[in-house]
Amino acid sequence: MKKLLIGLLLLAVVAGGYWYYHSITTGPKYALGQAVKAVHDHDVAAFEKYVNVESVTGSLVDQVTAQSSVLGMLNPAGFLAKGALGLAKPQLAKAARKEMQRFVETGSLEGAAESSPKRLVKVSLAGLASKVVSPESSFKGVKYVNEQGEVALVGLEFTQPKFDTTMVLEVKMRDRGDYWQVTEVTNMGEMLKHVARLEKNKLLGGSRPN
Repeated sequence: MKKLLIGLLLLAVVAGGYWYYHSITTGPKYALGQAVKAVHDHDVAAFEKYVNVESVTGSLVDQVTAQSSVLGMLNPAGFLAKGALGLAKPQLAKAARKEMQRFVETGSLEGAAESSPKRLVKVSLAGLASKVVSPESSFKGVKYVNEQGEVALVGLEFTQPKFDTTMVLEVKMRDRGDYWQVTEVTNMGEMLKHVARLEKNKLLGGSRPN
């Protein structure tokens, strides 16, 4: 009996060790780390393994086109009525995918925005993203990880020195079996609205809104 108990204990330790190793080498945090490494290495193929570019950019376009009033402040040159933005979605989505590829190649949101081809709708998703996470921003860490089955919501916290505050971008991830993949930035629309309020408040010289 004693040997059996020891054997079961050892089996539990081995199983626990395997589970821990598996979780840190295939979990959401690991996948995000690999996506960051891909940007650092300018490896587009590796980046697209851990980030579903089509899904992410499609979601971002939907969120941006729903914020026509915000665009008037953050991107005056590209301001269009909501209906016109809706009609421009296919063009914006195609441009956004090119910008994301350029971002991986250069590691710069500004570079991605500047390289965007001239088009009728002058809205750059990379340029808008840089309003939330600016060149002066730094990554503070993972704010939270909420896993529910094959889906995880991860909060990524960044500093925003321009407004003396922090921003938390929430990414949605899916378990693809042996790795996790980012499929959406869920709150970019809300973050753009927040930045627009901060910009307006700064122009008016008021106190920072909560």
